[in-house]
Parts: sequence; structure tokens; C-alpha cells
Amino acid sequence: MQSPLQLSYPLILASQSPRRMEILKNAGFDFIQKVKPCDETFPETLLCKDIALYLAEKKMSSFKTECADHIIITADTIVILDDHILGKPNNHQEAYEMLSVLSGRTHEVITGVCIQQAHTIEKLSVSSKVEFRTMKKEEMDYYIEVFKPFDKAGSYGIQDWLGLTVVKNIEGSYYNVMGLPMYEVYQALRTFSV
Repeated sequence: MQSPLQLSYPLILASQSPRRMEILKNAGFDFIQKVKPCDETFPETLLCKDIALYLAEKKMSSFKTECADHIIITADTIVILDDHILGKPNNHQEAYEMLSVLSGRTHEVITGVCIQQAHTIEKLSVSSKVEFRTMKKEEMDYYIEVFKPFDKAGSYGIQDWLGLTVVKNIEGSYYNVMGLPMYEVYQALRTFSV
């Protein structure tokens, strides 16, 4: 079923994330998925809370030519614990180390989103807090072996087994933790509606 929000230009989701695709599709939007290479480094002086939006803006800079006749959405999600960013793990050991530090604690998930068409741009930074129960070693090993969270910030997906069995509490948007805070994105897309 198509969204009642009629956009003025075709929509491009500039992300290869299956979660972001699923969220946008479930919200009723037709879109093209298009990804361009982007250097995801950031200045070391940048505050943790500003990094996700900085990276979303950096991704948008690759789509300047498409902005004239499309609405572009870029996004980046980061996981923060004790002012440290937990990125995507490269292997089982790194995933295990990340899950170990998250176990029994509360961390922050921030998604930065840029939406642009021509010279009109909307920027969002949405934060959620996620509390994990304490995990046993065999649970972490099981999760890594079965769900292979190597493409996920913080080594986990809220929508899978870990979200169902380990997450005790979420303050804020569930969809933000998934990678696209759809409520806020929908409100921002009103700027680009017919």
C-alpha cells in the first residue's frame, strides 16, 4: 500500500542496508536504492553525538548530481558506549568483544539522516538508549555464529534473536536502533511533498 504522502520527486535511498530498505518500504514509499562509495572517516575532534550526522552529510555529497530531479535519503547509525564508538566488527573476536562490553549495560544508538532535493535539505539526528541484560559466553558465541552481525554497528541487530532475548529496555525509537528513525523521516519528508 502506497503512503498517503505524495512526494514531488522520485525517491532514492542511498544505502545498502536491508533494514533501511524494509523500513522505508513498510512506510509505503516507492524508491530506488543506489549506493556510491564514500570515505567514512571523520575528524577525531568531532563529538561522538555528531558523527552519525556528519557521515550522513558526507554520503550526501556524492549525490549532488541526482539532487536536481530526485529526493535523496542518506543515513548513518553509530553505537556509543562510554564515549567510544562501537563500529562494525571484522571477525568473530571483535564481535565477541563488542557484545561483552555491551552485556549488562545501557548504550546509545544515534542515527544521522540527510534528506535533500536541489537546495532543500532536512537534517536529523535521533538518539535512543538500549539496555542489555547480562549475556553468557555461549549466548554471545551462538549469536555471532548464527546471525553473523558483521555488517551491524555494535555487532547486533535489534530485529533479530538478540533484540528478542537480550534487550531489556529501549528509550526512544525502535526503528532508530534498526537504522532509520521513520517517524522523524516521515515528518521531514513532508517538506518534499506535493
